[in-house]
Amino acid sequence: MTTAARSLDIAKTLAERFAASAGERDRSGAFPHEPIAALREAGLIGLAVPERLGGGGAGLAQAAQVVGALGAGDPAVALVLAMTLLQHGLIHRAGTPWPRALADRIGREAAADGALINALRVEPDLGTPARGGLPGTLARRDGDGWRITGRKITSTGAPGLAHGVVFVRTDEVETRVGNLLVPMSAPGIRIEETWDHLGLRASGSHDVVFEEVYVPGDHAVDLRRPEEWRRSDPLQQAWSCVLLAALYDGVARAAQGWFARFLHERVPGSLGAPLASLPRFHEALGENERLLSVNARLVASLAAETDAGAPPAPQEAGFVKITVTENAIQAVQRVSELCGNAALSRKHPLERHLRDVLCARIHWPQGDAVRVAAGRTALGL
Repeated sequence: MTTAARSLDIAKTLAERFAASAGERDRSGAFPHEPIAALREAGLIGLAVPERLGGGGAGLAQAAQVVGALGAGDPAVALVLAMTLLQHGLIHRAGTPWPRALADRIGREAAADGALINALRVEPDLGTPARGGLPGTLARRDGDGWRITGRKITSTGAPGLAHGVVFVRTDEVETRVGNLLVPMSAPGIRIEETWDHLGLRASGSHDVVFEEVYVPGDHAVDLRRPEEWRRSDPLQQAWSCVLLAALYDGVARAAQGWFARFLHERVPGSLGAPLASLPRFHEALGENERLLSVNARLVASLAAETDAGAPPAPQEAGFVKITVTENAIQAVQRVSELCGNAALSRKHPLERHLRDVLCARIHWPQGDAVRVAAGRTALGL
């Protein structure tokens, strides 16, 4: 068995295990410490870390397969892992602005200790910085280092993070904007458990507050003039779009599988046969199979191009993300409508799949931003 096949097999086994308790975590909103520990023990947190650092050396295609498999079991767990895989997919590449020694240390910690990392970018007033504007989180000089103060929201995985890549602006005469690597155990960091959302409820996407947090000077991993952030990074866009697409496709596949089993088991007295015998359900599930087949090809194609060193323009990655996720939403909505009241009962997982898959529209890049950018490009603006 190849390394990729082995990691996928492990992910599928874990996904089945996580699915059994995903509903409980969804109801309570509790952070999935036990599933994350299982990912750590299985070596999946270091999956995208280079082999020279003790990691799995996986590219985007392999990472997407693992995230998709876990997304079918518990997408909140899959999202926490996806964010860490995304960071390692970027910080170890050729030409990274990160100091090599620092990137290597973070990679070794992920491979050996299962240390989680995520970018903390979104703010109460700014929203996502991808739409423009300067972050309110301020970094000011303190000797050779920095002190940062501010608040980040929707910080996925916050209770389990070892490191945060915090998006800041500096207080310099000529303001710079960018990322500081912050140890999440540093004094002055506080997590406020504000995450109480419709879906992905166990993702721990709480607020993180920074109060005069000291950061060593070499942890300023990427500071630039504000205008230098206007152009999207094709590699970052590809990794982000593929992993998110794979995750929500996994949710749709879980919904499709549950509904297929429901149709075999449900035998209405008026019919005297399983619902699976009715042609209208054949057509409905067949249409979902078409959407999921298209999804698989889109994700695999974009991942393969990226792994070959030729990530497409960010616009193309955005098209894949919104197409795959809208297909996933359609698929889950279709089986929910056909299932009837059982689809919305909390004793069945379908209602959770429906809530979770809708979160795809919130993750960047959002549909309107992708379409507007494409339209402006088409008009030569």
